[in-house]
Amino acid sequence: MMILPLLAALGLAHAASIDHDKVRPLPQTIPEGAQGELYLAYQPRLNVVNGCVPYPAVDAEGNTGAGLKPTGPTNSSCTTSEGQIYVRSRTDEDSTRTALMYAWYFPKDAASPGSGHRHDWEGTIVWVSSPTSTAPENVEAVCPSAHGRWPCSTGDEFSLDGSHPLIEYVSRWPMNHQMDVTQEVGVLQPLVAWESLDEGVRTPLAETDFGSAHLSLRDGNFAEDLDSATY
Repeated sequence: MMILPLLAALGLAHAASIDHDKVRPLPQTIPEGAQGELYLAYQPRLNVVNGCVPYPAVDAEGNTGAGLKPTGPTNSSCTTSEGQIYVRSRTDEDSTRTALMYAWYFPKDAASPGSGHRHDWEGTIVWVSSPTSTAPENVEAVCPSAHGRWPCSTGDEFSLDGSHPLIEYVSRWPMNHQMDVTQEVGVLQPLVAWESLDEGVRTPLAETDFGSAHLSLRDGNFAEDLDSATY
């Protein structure tokens, strides 16, 4: 009997779009050993300058957040959440250079009341020289997302707290939100690795329509976005 596929299908069938503040964060879910240690070592510390704080995008049942209309103050109804951060990686075939793509979900993106859009995905790509080192000097470049681009900072152009890149989420009016490097020490969210997600969680997340928000972790976007983060 095909019991496991049937259960997975039933789980996907019951997944729904629910209120953004009803999506419960997943516990830290990362590979054991060196890969998980790599993800943790270079997880960015996020400082939210304005707008929403990050929220979980999907829960353990595969339910995804419905987001918020961009009405009222830019951070209305989205200031209290433990958040979640997602990560996916790729190591170059011809070297040990490795890209760690971290991503956060926000229920809305508004530069001012009434502007912007429902849902926002932003991220940071951290390029490291070796996938087996967790030293600060292993970081080659930090590339925060900004309006469809991934501009990279190298050398003394970015700051670290230990081995954690310092990143801010900010809107500089009239532009919508973006990520940028900063010297402010932000906070960490529970970390979830793309490859560690159950199918009943990863599939709804990958297939949800987030409108104009760009989910870089998806198979169709991941490689293209990494290739555009050059330095």
